[in-house]
Formats: sequence, structure tokens, C-alpha cells
Amino acid sequence: MSSSVGKYLKPEVIDQVKRLDLRAKFIVEGFISGLHGSPFQGFSVEFSEHRKYEPGDELNTIDWNVFAKTDRYYVKKFQAETNMTCHLVVDMSRSMAFSYGDGLNKLDYAISLAASMGYMMIHQQDPVGLVTFDEKIRAVIPPKSKRSHLTQILSELAKTDPKGQTNLADSIHRVAELIRGRGLVVLFSDLLADTREVIDAFHHLRFKGHDVIVFHILDVAELKMPFNGIVEFEDMETGSKVRVSPDAIRDNYLKQMKVFLDGYEEQCTQAQIDYVLIDTSVSFDKALISFLSRRMRRG
Repeated sequence: MSSSVGKYLKPEVIDQVKRLDLRAKFIVEGFISGLHGSPFQGFSVEFSEHRKYEPGDELNTIDWNVFAKTDRYYVKKFQAETNMTCHLVVDMSRSMAFSYGDGLNKLDYAISLAASMGYMMIHQQDPVGLVTFDEKIRAVIPPKSKRSHLTQILSELAKTDPKGQTNLADSIHRVAELIRGRGLVVLFSDLLADTREVIDAFHHLRFKGHDVIVFHILDVAELKMPFNGIVEFEDMETGSKVRVSPDAIRDNYLKQMKVFLDGYEEQCTQAQIDYVLIDTSVSFDKALISFLSRRMRRG
């Protein structure tokens, strides 16, 4: 990603674009225009998807234009092969409203990322649906591939308001039962729940035959504990408060956070679930590259 384009995909810049439809378009078109020299060179918002050449593929399916630009072999995928039903699943519980500083909070980041992926996939004529939840399922939009459908998805995302407590595992179980047929489930959540229960719910999605990508979205402050002095912490979902010295608990907190993150990564890997840890300071191109690379690998 060139620096001249990449700087416009930073969360602090995207935060200035208030309309979600324009934000999604801004992110995706900036991302596509910045893919110079990458394996995705040649893609556009309208692209027919490519995948890596494998022994046995017909030579006449190789895209020689992409080869000339990347020195790598990619084959064109026909429309019947590329269509993939995708469900965007967004955690809108109150903990997602956390932000340390003036940038995007976790939910704003998740919504922007989900909107961009929806924009990208519908322009590839892939059916996309949406599920939002907190302590229960709040909205369900069945997947469609019409471009007018994107308006409904973006409208629902734009009005989401983090307000309920997390019931993550139960909500994912319900998503597994709601979705008909096999497809791609992309979850956006801070995963602040019992790891074992959540992983069991992930297994339910896998048992139903879904491919699963988990974007574990955290604020950078949650990862690094940058606080000093005496600080009052408040549980955003229960309202309980505690005053502590961050210096006294930082080492133990960081150790426990590592155990928490490693646990999710290990368990997701074992379940053949793509796990992507990302914080709200990371530019959107990196998240979209993670998404596209996983889709291509599934090709």
C-alpha cells in the first residue's frame, strides 16, 4: 500500500467521514487503488476474483496481465465459482463503545470494516447478509447480491447503538441456527466473554459447514494498559467501578491479556477458523488485506 494512499485509510482520517455509505466507498476505493505490486494487483471494485494457479488448472485460465505485473500465476474464477454467501455478524454490546482517546471506538471501527466488506462483496455480486447482537439478536438481514441491498445493510449498521450486555456465546449459537445453507461468517467483536463458551459456539458454526473469520477488535489501551496514577475503571456493561493503581497491576494484566489472546488464537486455529487480532489504531487496508487473502486461500 503506497504511503500516499495508505494515510487516507487510517482510522483517524476515516472518522472524519460521517456518512457510512461514503465511508465504505472511501475505504474500498482507496484500498483498491493502493494495491500496487501486491498479489491483488488487477483487482477493482468490479473484479472477477482470482486465485493462485494450482497444478491441473487449465493454462487458458491464467490471467497473464496479472502475471506481467506480479510475476505470479493467478487464474480467473468464473462467476459460478466466485459466488459466496457472506454473513456479517457485528457485536453491538456496550463494551464495544470503549475508546481511549478521540478516535474510533471499537464499534465504530467494526461498523466501518463491516460496511467496507459489504460494499466490496456486493460489487462482486456476492450475496451479503447482516446480523447484529448484544445480549440477544437485534437485527437480521438475509443475504442478497443486489446493489440496492447494500443500502439496507448500511442503514442498519449506521443506526446501531451499543447498549446491551454481552451474551456472545448464546448469540453465536443463535446465528448458527438462523443461517440457512453454508457460507462465510465474518464476526466483528471484542470477544470479552468466557473463551471456552465462545469457542464452543464457534464449533457450532463450523459443524453447520460455515467458513468463519473472526476479527477480534480491541482498543490499543486494552492491549497495552497505558494508564498512570490512580485510575477508576468502570465496567461498561454492569456499571461496577474500582479504583486501582495501574502500575501495580500492569504486569499481571498484560500476562492475563496474553493468555486471553493466545487462547483464542490457538483454539480458533484448531477449529480451522481464521482469527485476526486487530486494534482500532490499525489502518483499514491491513484488515481488508487479511480478509481478501483468506478468501483467496479458500478459493
